Amino acid sequence: MTRRLRPVGLDFADTAPVRLVYTARASATPEAVYRALAEEVTGWPDWFRAVTLARPTGGGAGREVKLMGGVRFQETIMAADPGQRYAYRVDETNAPGMRALLEEWLLTPVGGADSPATLIRWTFACDGPTAFRLALTAARPALGHSFRTAVRTLDTRLTTRSGG
Repeated sequence: MTRRLRPVGLDFADTAPVRLVYTARASATPEAVYRALAEEVTGWPDWFRAVTLARPTGGGAGREVKLMGGVRFQETIMAADPGQRYAYRVDETNAPGMRALLEEWLLTPVGGADSPATLIRWTFACDGPTAFRLALTAARPALGHSFRTAVRTLDTRLTTRSGG
């Protein structure tokens, strides 16, 4: 059953009751990473293993995302700052227990002019009842592994695409 979640703003990334924050480095530029995140939405299943479908909705103002296991999200894009930040809020989901969810991807250039690279910081900010919060906190290592694997796969794809 699909449920509406509480609408939250970008500040939720800093104020959510549960904030899982992960970082990884990619050898691709922030612009290339941003393009894969925000402009090539349908390509997410090619590099983020947990994602089975991603497509833009509302003329690019939102996304529909399906995950392995059947979880579905209807999202609103909250920030689309090329080469810097991509954030979205979940408006509807069939995932049990969730009250609010915002994900933010911050992209910081590192490595200098000779070898540009990107530090990617992913914040998974959410709220739900106590049991949900505890379960999500227990899942922190698995989410981190999924994120790091996705970034490695994306980076390989981007590096191969650019010929580097």
